[in-house]
Amino acid sequence: MDKLSSPVPGTIAMRPGEELDVQRIRNWLIQQDGKQSYAHLQIYQFPSGASNLTYLLQNDDWFAVLRRPPFGPLPPKAHDMVREFEFLHALHPHFPLAPQPYWLEHSGEVLGVPFYVMEFRKGVTIDRKFPVDWPTHEEIGQQLSKSLVDALVDLHSIDASDESLAHFGHPQGFLERQVKGWIERYERAKTDDYSDASTLMDWLSHSLPASESFTMIHNDYKLNNLLVSYNDGLIRVTGIVDWEMATIGDPLLDLAVALSYWVDADDPIEMQQWLPTVTTQKGFFSRQQLIEAYAKKSGRNVANLPYYQIFAYFKLAVILQQIYARYKKGATRDERFRSFGAAVAFLIQHAAHLAKQAG
Repeated sequence: MDKLSSPVPGTIAMRPGEELDVQRIRNWLIQQDGKQSYAHLQIYQFPSGASNLTYLLQNDDWFAVLRRPPFGPLPPKAHDMVREFEFLHALHPHFPLAPQPYWLEHSGEVLGVPFYVMEFRKGVTIDRKFPVDWPTHEEIGQQLSKSLVDALVDLHSIDASDESLAHFGHPQGFLERQVKGWIERYERAKTDDYSDASTLMDWLSHSLPASESFTMIHNDYKLNNLLVSYNDGLIRVTGIVDWEMATIGDPLLDLAVALSYWVDADDPIEMQQWLPTVTTQKGFFSRQQLIEAYAKKSGRNVANLPYYQIFAYFKLAVILQQIYARYKKGATRDERFRSFGAAVAFLIQHAAHLAKQAG
């Protein structure tokens, strides 16, 4: 495969150790869709993301996206491709920003693990910097900030009691299960002792607020999970990706997760170092402005949001810890993960500090 011929900016040749068998994928695609031979099938990889692996499939002018779990041992109940496919299949008719899933391979006979193929959405992800061909004036940051809030409120406005969606979650006790579950995940993935971890986990377990409402939630909602386009001075969200943790739950947790990745220009240098993001540039809303915009548009009470924000920082620490544990055990050779241990230490310390302030 020509490493320079990727048709979509930002995709790369498949990383060593994460290659897919093109012939096996081709044969499987023909079984799903006999309309074309896929004779010119090429596979590229989306390099971002640190959990499930995402690949671009191209056959002439046909494009699609393949999602599969990471290579190596996996945490229990994680990376459930079947559920992710079924969730998108149910959600897409209600929420067009969710990509349409095409086909599911659930047996593991093709790649050794389940995977699915879904539609390809044009758009770019905004992470640490703007695309080189975008202007960088302040209005872009304002539009992106507003778009993030608007899409989240739209998702939370879907009727979660619809018969096609209601079975994807168990709302009662949601927050308590989340806190307990992420504490258990941390304990299973722990590689180092952090002085504030026990105190933080105890505070989270004993300070639970009562959830006031339940909606469809993405559960990993953040700026770089939005696909966006820019034309004639206007930002448009073209899709939202990475639905692996989506469920029916407390919408304030969705907001808090987005805030945990959102760094203000006046945040401590450690936060800007471990969570580098474009949101520190001029024009972007502050976290407080995001909260106010969400509260105004959704009409929801956000008085208890500080708890959710502390939990979101802990949850992010656990996600990074799970990945770091796989790296330390040699299950992945991706050098991006070498520094994740230090990031975990910072996030736990930061969350513990916020918990102490909250009382």
